Amino acid sequence: MSAVQDDELVPSTTEGYKVGQSKTVAELADLDKEDESLQRWKASLGLAGAQGGPAEGKASLSNPSKQVVPQTLFLESPTLKKPLVLDLTQGATALATRFKKNPLVIKEGVDYSVGITFSVEGQIVSGLKYLQVVKRAGLSLDKMEAMIGSYGPARDPYQKIFAAEESPSGMLARSGSYDVRSRIIDDDNKTWLDFEWSFKIAKEWAA
Repeated sequence: MSAVQDDELVPSTTEGYKVGQSKTVAELADLDKEDESLQRWKASLGLAGAQGGPAEGKASLSNPSKQVVPQTLFLESPTLKKPLVLDLTQGATALATRFKKNPLVIKEGVDYSVGITFSVEGQIVSGLKYLQVVKRAGLSLDKMEAMIGSYGPARDPYQKIFAAEESPSGMLARSGSYDVRSRIIDDDNKTWLDFEWSFKIAKEWAA
């Protein structure tokens, strides 16, 4: 059984907010062409046909259905030479087997950030959120809920880095490991990532 229950990874909702009707990339690209601000917004989503956007021409319609493909989850810190990277393309089972049995090592008392890279295929995905719950010995210690945003299909992956936080310190913090469950969900409550991993606190980053 998972150390983190599903109800702990339910995103918060805004009272009175309703998810709008989904539109295809083609429908949105053709919508209100005379509205310059709307065209700039569509360009930011990587929509083909959006005028002057840096991502113009990158949208792929080969996959007609909406698809979010998580690629990596990483930890970075000013005190770390290079990010610690978890390859999310391995699948949830392989990830849990590898990263729960072999926890990541985080240096105590330092600022670090969690980030993700992901691709979007087919259609626009809206309201992506990243949820993370940290437990130790079955007790919840921390929950993070961060907005990723809305994105259109593109050949190049997107990257999102979340707000920095400080790792715990002291002898008690360094004893044992911490269980983490991470999830990516969209406005339609579609889950695109759900996996478990773990970390431990040490006096220094792992060599």
